[in-house]
Amino acid sequence: MSEPTGKYSITMPRDIAEAAKARSGPSGLSSYVAAAVARQVERDNLNELIQVAEAEHGPITDEEIQALRDQLHQADRHQANGGSDAA
Repeated sequence: MSEPTGKYSITMPRDIAEAAKARSGPSGLSSYVAAAVARQVERDNLNELIQVAEAEHGPITDEEIQALRDQLHQADRHQANGGSDAA
């Protein structure tokens, strides 16, 4: 079952609206804009979580970020190799 919808009027720069309309494809501009807004809401929610975590535990260091990126890349390589550790 799909979510209930509402009709809203928004104002945006014409060039952005035209670019979005050109990229919206068969789903239409409303779906394209709704997906973009949903992604922004997710980002805002994640930023709020980060702020709460950093207030409690301190800021994340660049080294911690790089270590996590390295772990993700290693996991991607592992998955690409069918679960084996061979490179």
